[in-house]
Amino acid sequence: MTLLFVIIVLALVFDYINGFHDAANSIATVVSTKVLSPFQAVLWAGFFNFVAFFIFKDHAVANTISKTVHAEFITLPVILSGLVAAILWNLLTWWYGIPSSSSHTLIGGFAGAAIAHAFATTDGFSLSEVVDNEKITKTVLFIFLAPLLGMAISMFITFVTIVRNVWSRVGIIVIASIATWVLFTHLQQNKLEANLEKFYNVDVLHMQVAEDPSSTVDLTAALAKVDAAMPYLDRFNTQGGKGIAADIKANADGGVDEEKLAKSLEKADNSVIRYGLMAISLIFILAYLYVEKVRTPNAGTMAKMFKRLQLLSSAGFSIGHGGNDAQKVMGIITAAMIANGDIMDIKEMPNWVPLACYTAIGLGTLSGGWKIVKTMGTRITKVTPLEGVCAETAGATTLYLTEQMGIPVSTTHTITGAIIGVGATKRLSAVRWGVTIQLLWAWLLTIPVSAVLAAIAYWICGLCGL
Repeated sequence: MTLLFVIIVLALVFDYINGFHDAANSIATVVSTKVLSPFQAVLWAGFFNFVAFFIFKDHAVANTISKTVHAEFITLPVILSGLVAAILWNLLTWWYGIPSSSSHTLIGGFAGAAIAHAFATTDGFSLSEVVDNEKITKTVLFIFLAPLLGMAISMFITFVTIVRNVWSRVGIIVIASIATWVLFTHLQQNKLEANLEKFYNVDVLHMQVAEDPSSTVDLTAALAKVDAAMPYLDRFNTQGGKGIAADIKANADGGVDEEKLAKSLEKADNSVIRYGLMAISLIFILAYLYVEKVRTPNAGTMAKMFKRLQLLSSAGFSIGHGGNDAQKVMGIITAAMIANGDIMDIKEMPNWVPLACYTAIGLGTLSGGWKIVKTMGTRITKVTPLEGVCAETAGATTLYLTEQMGIPVSTTHTITGAIIGVGATKRLSAVRWGVTIQLLWAWLLTIPVSAVLAAIAYWICGLCGL
């Protein structure tokens, strides 16, 4: 119990460090454009980091993190070693002003400690027996895809923003908003189906059958229940989780626990994110029409408009940062509680875990990370309020998108790609590619270095009798 308590404390310490290490992601552009003072900016970002607690309910990223390592190789010393390595690497990169990924630090440390544990306790093993190759592969791919996606979206938003004809600009925003709505609705449908399968333990039963084909586990019955319940998912937007659960109980599966099923399905609801993105689009449209049609547009009114819009885009990105990064620590704490036998599955995560994690990352953001702010806000490219709005909006959209897919991406990589994107729309030479290449090396080294540090930490834990 003492070791579990130490792990929870260290996990929250890591979350706090993650906050001030990644504060630059949320505030670098808004500080460098002088829209807010550094103190105002960290208050703004810290507040919206915590607001994410009320928005992200599915915890898909936490689920991914907790299952990066297979259960039989997750022990409390493994998690402790991973956390120690992650904290050391985060502090080191912060000291030298390198905006590395806290997400990949944590994943690398967790995986490295688990591999060291496998070496110490088994005669022979394959890497796939220790870590989930699919989750690791997705994470590694998004080292490159997240910044590219952020860059592509920021370039698109920048090009739309500089379209001279305001009605053409509004038309493009409306079309892009409709496409975004359709995409997030599709992701919600996929998550509804996934949550329905989790409710009937289809993934667990699949694993048991794969390990023992002669098992008497009734996988067919579970799949039949999922198939019978699937038609009701289409009515989720009108009936909500409770309405669907009642229909399933009455028509498809009379023995279902209606309350638990409703909660499971309602976690897939991303309507708050969808309506939030639509509200942002509407505010942009109204701002453009007011400044360019109601008032006489000039350099001063346009600059003032983008400074005000940057408050909105910065808040949006801070919400995405909180929702994405706090979940990673939630996943680690939950894995520790499962390893200690306190709970059986991430679905049983106590309510205090997300509350504590969102609070820790919010407080960490309040502490700031000024060395990294300089790198993000000035060294990559010079950022104006217009470009700050475009970069932050693109970064926020990317984070919301990947969170819905349950992929633990780096907010650092995402906003860096977005800043590069707005710089590249001016001209490629506007981006300081030498600094960017240095950042890329730091990104590539984060997972392997964290893994090695975690392996060393695990060896030291062994010497200490843990």
